[in-house]
Amino acid sequence: MQLTQDLEGKVISAVKEFAASISPGRSVIADMSALVDATSQIPLSNLEYWERLIRSEFSSALESTPKPKWKLGSKRPTPLTWIDITSWDGYRREKTLRTLTGPAPNSFFFSLALRRLNDWVPQVREAAREKLSELVDSSSPNHVVDALCITLPHWNSWGRMGEPDKKILLQIVSKEVVAEALKEKIVSATSGPMASIFAQASRTEVLDSHLDEIAKNSTQPAVRAKAYRSKFEGKITWFEGRKWEWTDIRYCESRLRPIVSERNLTITSPFLETLRSAAADRSPMVRKIAAEILIRELDVIGKESSELANLFASDASPAVAERGQFALKRMKEI
Repeated sequence: MQLTQDLEGKVISAVKEFAASISPGRSVIADMSALVDATSQIPLSNLEYWERLIRSEFSSALESTPKPKWKLGSKRPTPLTWIDITSWDGYRREKTLRTLTGPAPNSFFFSLALRRLNDWVPQVREAAREKLSELVDSSSPNHVVDALCITLPHWNSWGRMGEPDKKILLQIVSKEVVAEALKEKIVSATSGPMASIFAQASRTEVLDSHLDEIAKNSTQPAVRAKAYRSKFEGKITWFEGRKWEWTDIRYCESRLRPIVSERNLTITSPFLETLRSAAADRSPMVRKIAAEILIRELDVIGKESSELANLFASDASPAVAERGQFALKRMKEI
């Protein structure tokens, strides 16, 4: 709690300092380094809160900045900067997006730009579609990937986001330099919803060639399990959203049904080699999937099935051992 309050104070101080540095009627602004340093420490998981805070503080700071006496009767123009992406004014947000040049200062500011694909003003979403690809090309891939990792698990809930906006986001994922950085993040991350991020990114074919590496080397068991299951089934699935459906129209009873989409993989993997690799995985979550596949494919595996079934039956995990014992029982019946 104290850390959050300290960070909040640091961000507010940096916002006020930056607002005070903007000279009215001039295009030259002071160094943004203090603001960039403060926002680089912001946890992206609570991005909406920080965006509202910065918008409010920046607007208040600009209003309280003394106006030059010789311009009291005129509207004071201020230069457009990355912070204006958070502006209350939709026209200003749109103009800011269209005039930004150079790389995003950090992951926070690129995340703000990405969020404009769900902006409540259609013209701002259009500006984001037109500008984001250019910003991606000039920005650090790590900043782009950080923004994608906070966006992809939740973008199905972005109600204002249309198909053209989704297309742009997937085009960003498909860029080779971004895909490589995203793959490294998926493989190395020790926390976060990386399995969901992996699934959502796999709407495109860009990670198909990395599937073997993701299955074998990912730190998180859920990611390895997702990758192995995809290799076994020759397809990958992802959560698309939820849809209301009637369960009993007579009593006006309904429920939210999850919608799952899928895509066939563009590569194939040697089945037995993949099965042996999954059977030797250090996580029971992955070994359980391997045991399920063994049971499903007993009729076609051949002599390898006995060795694998015995291996699973002696597993330290009760869930895996149960499936191994079931496989042995099935083999006796065949």
